[in-house]
Amino acid sequence: MFSEIHQFEPTWPSDRLWRDLHPVAENVVVASVKLAGKAHATTRSTIRALVRQMNSYYSNRIEGQSTHPLNIARALGNDFSQRPDEARLQRIALAHIAAEETLEGELNEQLPLTSSFLIRAHREMYQRLAVEDRLSDDGMEIVPGQLRVQDVEVGKHVAPTAQSLPKFLHRMDQQYGVARGWESTLIAAACAHHRGAWVHPFADGNGRATRLQTHCALWKLSEGLWSPSRGFARDTSRYYAALQAADMMRQGDLDGRGNLSEKGFATWLQYFLGVCHDQVSYMSKLLDLDCVRQRIEALVIQRSIADKGYRREAILPLFHVFALGPVTRGEFSQMTGLGERTARTLMAKLLDDGLLLSDHRGGPVRMGLPLDALNTLFPALYPEVNQPLI
Repeated sequence: MFSEIHQFEPTWPSDRLWRDLHPVAENVVVASVKLAGKAHATTRSTIRALVRQMNSYYSNRIEGQSTHPLNIARALGNDFSQRPDEARLQRIALAHIAAEETLEGELNEQLPLTSSFLIRAHREMYQRLAVEDRLSDDGMEIVPGQLRVQDVEVGKHVAPTAQSLPKFLHRMDQQYGVARGWESTLIAAACAHHRGAWVHPFADGNGRATRLQTHCALWKLSEGLWSPSRGFARDTSRYYAALQAADMMRQGDLDGRGNLSEKGFATWLQYFLGVCHDQVSYMSKLLDLDCVRQRIEALVIQRSIADKGYRREAILPLFHVFALGPVTRGEFSQMTGLGERTARTLMAKLLDDGLLLSDHRGGPVRMGLPLDALNTLFPALYPEVNQPLI
């Protein structure tokens, strides 16, 4: 049984490993900074809301408890399944989305890579669920934000004793809970993600809480436009294999100086940074404005063939609100070049279908990203949307 903090060293990469990791981290940071300027602030806000839905879906899928993306969207509209098991999954998804948004809003008040933030993430997730919705697989109640009081084994991993948890969490605070530059923060988030999972501070819900913490730790860099959870869930077996590699005990004299394997730790850190690089690179390509315009054009043309309510004159004003932000309804109509009545009918169609959003009747319009348009607008971003709804 682990009970002393030296038993989960190394908690930080060696100088040699740092030199290997830093260039990748630097590339992620540079790409993230550039990404933030690729769409208007209101469009970025709409993308963030979509990413929260995706994070909920993917994080829960990693736990084997996902519901269809359309069911998540319906739950956001207070439309729940009549099937109790499906409705429970919808409520879990909503709890994740709400917790993530709340935690994002508190990042100016506390550093996210601290044990107190991890505990807060667990509490925010599970306090939004009724007791019957937060029972573990073995029927135990998951108490929001409560450190475990029993010793546990997770697969082949024997977690630290419950009595020793404060020592391990304090050590993590010393290593990760300080302000750093972005490259170092990215690497610290990778370290904290594994070592937090290794410590296993809660009886259940450790994975969800850790992924919420990681998302928030990178939020000011990513601006919520990308998240590693999507990458983790694209190949769950690889995610778990990388985590398990960092669980390994030291493999001889050439495997670092800590109790745990430096080679296994390196495998995890390289995997984590690779996932971040893939996600920000993918979103950068998706948000390239020339490509966005082509995909908006393709969507409108596709829909105009099957639905007479769509007209190609919608392409330019839709691209305008994506790239440059909200416009008045009169301005949108003028950009179509259509007659007043025809332009109003077209705009009403776009609003009904969610391609345009407005906060109130007659108010300015902005870009929307309905799930049924994602396959064309953002291909492969959230492909599970297109799976059959059972």
